[in-house]
Amino acid sequence: MSRIIVTGGGWSGVSAALSARKAGAEVVLLEKTDLVLGAGNVGGIFRNNGRFTAAEEMKFLGAGELFDIMDKCAVHVNVSFPGHEHASLYDVNKVEPCAKELLGEFGIELMTESHVMDIVKVNDNVEAVVLDDGTKIEGDVFIDTTGSSGPMGNCLKYGHGCSMCIQRCPTFGPRVSLTAKYGIKDLRGRRSDGTPGVFSGACKIEKKTLREDIRDELNEKGVVILPVPKEDVNYDKLGQKACRQYALKEYSENVIILDTGAAKLMTSYYPLDKLRKIPGLEQAEYIDPYSAGRGNSIRYLAVAPCEDTMHVIGATNLFCGGEKGAPLIGHTEAVVTGALAGYNTVKYAEKEELLILPDTLAVGNIISYSHKQFVREQIYNERYTFAGGVFFKRMKELGLYSTDTDDIENRVTAAGLKGIFDISPKTPVPPHSRVSGGQL
Repeated sequence: MSRIIVTGGGWSGVSAALSARKAGAEVVLLEKTDLVLGAGNVGGIFRNNGRFTAAEEMKFLGAGELFDIMDKCAVHVNVSFPGHEHASLYDVNKVEPCAKELLGEFGIELMTESHVMDIVKVNDNVEAVVLDDGTKIEGDVFIDTTGSSGPMGNCLKYGHGCSMCIQRCPTFGPRVSLTAKYGIKDLRGRRSDGTPGVFSGACKIEKKTLREDIRDELNEKGVVILPVPKEDVNYDKLGQKACRQYALKEYSENVIILDTGAAKLMTSYYPLDKLRKIPGLEQAEYIDPYSAGRGNSIRYLAVAPCEDTMHVIGATNLFCGGEKGAPLIGHTEAVVTGALAGYNTVKYAEKEELLILPDTLAVGNIISYSHKQFVREQIYNERYTFAGGVFFKRMKELGLYSTDTDDIENRVTAAGLKGIFDISPKTPVPPHSRVSGGQL
């Protein structure tokens, strides 16, 4: 049985761990904080626009468990807001425990508060990762799903300072790139003006600080749209956002709030004194990031060059997923790349052919297209998502966007991939023994 080590417990890392476990491997998932799902704990949006297609493709491919969790935790379905149709919104306060429970059901060893600081490399092969206490976690193949935001210095240099976001770098330490430790130069996304990195696209407000009638409307409809005073409209912020699907003028002329258990404000940041000028938000209070009146976390500063199999270019037994593996936006996108990375690590360990998802599927097309644009053609100022921007336009032009589940199932079947990721029963494995202490 091969042993797969996944570093980073966001949506992509959890997806990679599940996929590798289902393919028959022993899996250890390492997460530096005390929570899994990372930014998913302040996310909440799925099935909007082409994400509906992608979620259904993944379910027919046999990797639907995380979408089942999102559906289970959904507080609103079929929600429309500017630029987006048929969205579902999950409760960010409920989804994380469900993910941890799922990992346990699959026999995946989860090690939280386990900060990976280095790797052990012998003859170009990664043999272990090293935790901050010197503990070495050995494995056969490794997956880097550490993301592309943090550490604090990047938020200071390219943003407006540490915003104490969900990653909580001051508490749990900085993001460490395994691919960089291997010796692979990470790539950087850029804003429209060429500045490295882009701001995360949303903030979280304590719902009870909204005026009662706005809170009631949000609870009932899932979305509230409030006009911004004309003197405070700022179109320049749109070019700084990671989430190109929200870089529409409506998001400058209004504050758009979604119900994800909290009140999700669809802007990277908004000065608190100006926010409280808007009727109904006079007592609004940010809860993530705490400094959302000034800034947000900076992302896409550590994207690894990788192949369409999610194998890191220039490495041997190292794969990647999520924002680490492509400038993709959103947890639907992270689940897709994570599932492929997890599956292919087991194929790599067994010396079998690696899987490339075909361009006839939206989930394959986004991987190949983003890699072509970002890695090979060095277009660093675009990000890619099923929900908007250049890729959703591409989906529609190629006929890949569909909300017809029969059509989606037929597409997956025609590719010969139905159930490809669902190939092993959920059987527990014994606790791992390949751990050693001591300093390097």
